[in-house]
Formats: sequence, structure tokens, C-alpha cells
Amino acid sequence: MRIESLEPHQVFVFGSNASGQHGAGAARTAHERFGAVWGEGHGLHGQSYAIDTMSGLTVIAHEVTTFLAFAAEHPELELLVTEIGCGIAGYSPEQIAPLFRDAPENVVLPARFLAVLERS
Repeated sequence: MRIESLEPHQVFVFGSNASGQHGAGAARTAHERFGAVWGEGHGLHGQSYAIDTMSGLTVIAHEVTTFLAFAAEHPELELLVTEIGCGIAGYSPEQIAPLFRDAPENVVLPARFLAVLERS
């Protein structure tokens, strides 16, 4: 599902690089449409939330843990997660989806992540 617009309570969650160079894919969409800030590769900016997916699985796991804590602290937000790490970063849903196993209810995962979590 391609996200083209957001309601005021929704946040577009995308994979970034540590330096916040949002030049392609979901990162570009976040920058052009949802308030992602060039040069900021982590956290909430506008209606977007950047997760560094280009610095290895250990970093992704840490970033997702930080994101899930943020989500738990902000139940008023609906956080729409894209297939982070599964594009330019080169990971599979089988590698990334388990990181979201304990996501709060306000985190909306992509279908391929949900399928992996249902199988395991």
C-alpha cells in the first residue's frame, strides 16, 4: 500500500540513513510530503519518523526499540510503518518484522511484516 496522504494524527514511518539524505524511496516521499528534514536521519520530524536502516541490523534493532518506546508514549498517534530496511538497505521482511513483535496497538505494520509475524 502506497501512502499518499495522512490524517493529522498519522505519522509516516520510513527507513533512512544516519545522515538523513532522503533522496529515494519512502525517504524521499517523507521529505517531499510529510515533513522529514534533510540531514536528520532519526526520529520524528513533521508527520514522519525516520529509522536508520543503512547502518546494520544492530543499529536497526536499536532504532526500532527507540521507535516502539516513542509509540507507547504517544497512543494518540497512528504510526504507519513502511517496509523499512527492505528496499535500498537490502534486508528481507523475515529479518526486519520480528523487531516489531511487541509493537503497541497504534503501530500499523505493512502486510508482509504481518505475514512474517503470523507465521512465527
